[in-house]
Amino acid sequence: MNKLLLHPAAKPLVFLLCLLPFAWMVYGAFTNGLGANPAEYLIRSNGDWTLRFICIVLAVTPLRVMTKWNGLARFRRMLGLFAYFYVVLHLLSYSWFDMGFELGDIAKDIAKRPFILVGFTGFLLLTPLAATSFNRAIKAMGAKRWQLLHKLVYVISGLGLLHFFWMRAGKNNFNEVFIYAAIIAVLLGWRVWNYASKKISATPAGQGRPQLSKR
Repeated sequence: MNKLLLHPAAKPLVFLLCLLPFAWMVYGAFTNGLGANPAEYLIRSNGDWTLRFICIVLAVTPLRVMTKWNGLARFRRMLGLFAYFYVVLHLLSYSWFDMGFELGDIAKDIAKRPFILVGFTGFLLLTPLAATSFNRAIKAMGAKRWQLLHKLVYVISGLGLLHFFWMRAGKNNFNEVFIYAAIIAVLLGWRVWNYASKKISATPAGQGRPQLSKR
């Protein structure tokens, strides 16, 4: 599997696979295949794919550690950039179809509706991650600072989930929300467990245990 993941054709293939949802939306737009409300379809679909790609990004490290498929690491930044690509499309679809690119109305709507404010905050936090997803940024920032910045993806995943929850609350439809919540909880829970395991294994034998008095 590592040989396949490290193959020169692997990255272009994953890139094309990541573009398939966008290609399907473009095809649907030109063939009137987006349903009765194309604007709502585009807004919702791009939002859904943003959350899916965030879950995929969070899944890379656990899969790499558990399967020893170290070649997965080379796709993580590209997958993160696709999460940003779809959130930009999500924001553009909302700004265009719902608000007609009226910046004043958009600002008022963001301030007025909490679920949009949460989603916009997630977009703002994701922006510096996308802007620093290249090797020069890592060298300029230093690996530790870069890694610390990119831990914001954990906060972003929570904000994306809350945005999705509030959006579905209006229709009292939480089935998909629970699925995403379970996936994100497992992926973040694994990180807590893995961190705790490393801490325990790094502790010298006997350290932290109460010492018996010699008196």
